[in-house]
Amino acid sequence: MASFLSRLMSMFGGGSAETARKEAEPREYEGFRIYATPIREGAQFRLAGRIEKDFDGETRVRNFIRADIFTSEADALEFTFRKAEQIIGQSRGAIFADGAASGNI
Repeated sequence: MASFLSRLMSMFGGGSAETARKEAEPREYEGFRIYATPIREGAQFRLAGRIEKDFDGETRVRNFIRADIFTSEADALEFTFRKAEQIIGQSRGAIFADGAASGNI
């Protein structure tokens, strides 16, 4: 009975705000690797991802989450890639200027 209720709750968006994360294949953009990792929130998906770049054999990572919500996971993935490209273009790579191995932007 409990498993039936659990499945029923998950079908209608019950549970925690961050119930699942799916990661798409990364994309290369101007020497950066972009990973789209939208966050499932009920029946919707929040724009989230990370940007990586290698410096002298060390991989530096910057994670980002935005307020944008999508009803389609495919839309969330595509807009995450677009947002990451926008971040890279506007910062001209300065997102890694602090030298930290990881961080949030």
